[in-house]
Amino acid sequence: MVDSPPEPSAEPTSAASTPEPRRRHALRAAGLLLAVGVLLLVCVASIAIGAKSVPVADVWHGLFHNSGTGNDVIVHDVRVPRTVLGLLVGVALGLAGAVMQALTRNPLAEPGLLGVNAGAAATVVSAISFLGVTSLTDYVWFAFLGAGVVSVVVYVLGGSRGATPVRLALAGTAATAALYGYVNAVQLLDSAALDRLRFWTVGSLASADPATIGKVAPFIGAGVVLALLIARPLNALEMGDDTARALGAHLTRTRVVAMVAITLLCGAATAACGPIVFIGLMVPHLVRAITGPDMRWVLPYAAVLSPVLLLGSDVVGRIVARPAELQVGVVTAFIGGPVFIYLVRRKRMAQL
Repeated sequence: MVDSPPEPSAEPTSAASTPEPRRRHALRAAGLLLAVGVLLLVCVASIAIGAKSVPVADVWHGLFHNSGTGNDVIVHDVRVPRTVLGLLVGVALGLAGAVMQALTRNPLAEPGLLGVNAGAAATVVSAISFLGVTSLTDYVWFAFLGAGVVSVVVYVLGGSRGATPVRLALAGTAATAALYGYVNAVQLLDSAALDRLRFWTVGSLASADPATIGKVAPFIGAGVVLALLIARPLNALEMGDDTARALGAHLTRTRVVAMVAITLLCGAATAACGPIVFIGLMVPHLVRAITGPDMRWVLPYAAVLSPVLLLGSDVVGRIVARPAELQVGVVTAFIGGPVFIYLVRRKRMAQL
């Protein structure tokens, strides 16, 4: 009787395979810490640099001792709220874009695809033209209401419980086209509404104030929590409906929570400073090149790097046109256009 050869031990294989995932995890964690450091530097630059040159000593003094005059007012009452709002809006747009791309399984999707921006713009222009609303802080509530209503309509048109990524995208595109047609018609018929809405639709952080920040911060906070809670189900959802079901993911619940998160995040960001394009498209797409498709890493990276791009663009806009400034929506569009063309061309070449 011939003895069978001993089975190879599984221990060496396990020992050899374990360091690689740990190494990737450590690299991603180190990269995230580095990104947080860059964000802190950009926040400092946003407070220290502006259309008017302020000495470093005055910047430091204005942060903690607001005398109510001169440079203290510029730093404490203008630049600090602007930086805080840019931080919140950047986080919101980055997370909304990442969730949208996972929800639609489209790496080139952006938060406005569900009609959120169009819904916000439609209610704001209606409030200006028909209700005589003039305060930016009042725009927030109308914009958020419009974003929420349109998200519900898009979900219903997309099939409700039977909603699929394609149906949601088509419903959102149709709603966006119809609503922007309405917005343009109202602006053409009401020159006062056009004048008041023009600044908001460009996308700007220049009118940031504590009242606006206080109104949008709870909605953004709730959206951040919801987005982070569905990271694992979104991983399953990106693999396709059948695979997601096999992995135990609840498709309808995940899609509903994702749409609520997008509405809260993108609706609040749009309400606060108008529609700012390309942030939610570029950053999550580029983050995947660093982290891979795992949403547990994509979401934190997007939440950190999106405000880096937004605040960095805002600083650039303040410098290039001194003593005036370019609004951040213009700068991000100028940067995002060529990047978007590059991403589309690269995707097309990969398919050939």
